[in-house]
Amino acid sequence: MEKKHLQIFGTRAIIEAIEAGKEIDKVYLQTGLTNNLTSELNTLIKKKGIQTSYVPIQKLNKLTQQNHQGAIANISVIKFQDFEELVNKTIASGVTPLFILLDQLSDVRNFGAIIRTAECTGAHGIIIPKKGGAPLNAIAIKTSAGAAFNIPIAKVDHLKDAIYYLQGSDIKVIAATEKTENTLYNIDFKQPTAIVMGREDSGVSSGILKIVDEKAKLPLMGSIASLNVSVACGAFLYEVVRQRL
Repeated sequence: MEKKHLQIFGTRAIIEAIEAGKEIDKVYLQTGLTNNLTSELNTLIKKKGIQTSYVPIQKLNKLTQQNHQGAIANISVIKFQDFEELVNKTIASGVTPLFILLDQLSDVRNFGAIIRTAECTGAHGIIIPKKGGAPLNAIAIKTSAGAAFNIPIAKVDHLKDAIYYLQGSDIKVIAATEKTENTLYNIDFKQPTAIVMGREDSGVSSGILKIVDEKAKLPLMGSIASLNVSVACGAFLYEVVRQRL
């Protein structure tokens, strides 16, 4: 199942879409463009924490043949969930919570693959930062095989704050990282759990590693030092399934 983003053009149209509460996935602005409307849009996207790329006009012309006036925005086809409401609703339902947090994941195909596996393993939601992570675009949705429409996804301003909220809700936060001697098979996943997966090249950030409850790694028997992040996430999720069955 593939649904493309709705693409809108023009500074005024984008401002109105944001003010109307539309889910803006990303804004592309022409580098060096300065006028009153552009300044107004810049202020608004910074206030709302919307991911933005400043690009040459040639990039914008490749994205569309329409008269874009130096500004293009993608409106997401996914309705993002409120983070705190998602956590509280899950706890209130009586299930044992299982969440995935993605720390600056950059590859949209990995994002889509993680969404697919998370949905298949019964995870209750995926939590991503508003800035810096892979966008939930058409490629990610296609890679998820439609799972992106079936699992709650929440955006937060800061993952650290989300982790503190989860911990305060008696949900243990586990970081998947090679920077530990502890393997995932030593973790009790029968308790309420949130698993943090890190960026493809650098893993979970050091600031996040300092505040999680536990760290765990996958044992590697070959010569390559790490697994693809979506594969590693799948291994963690199926260990949760194995323990909870």
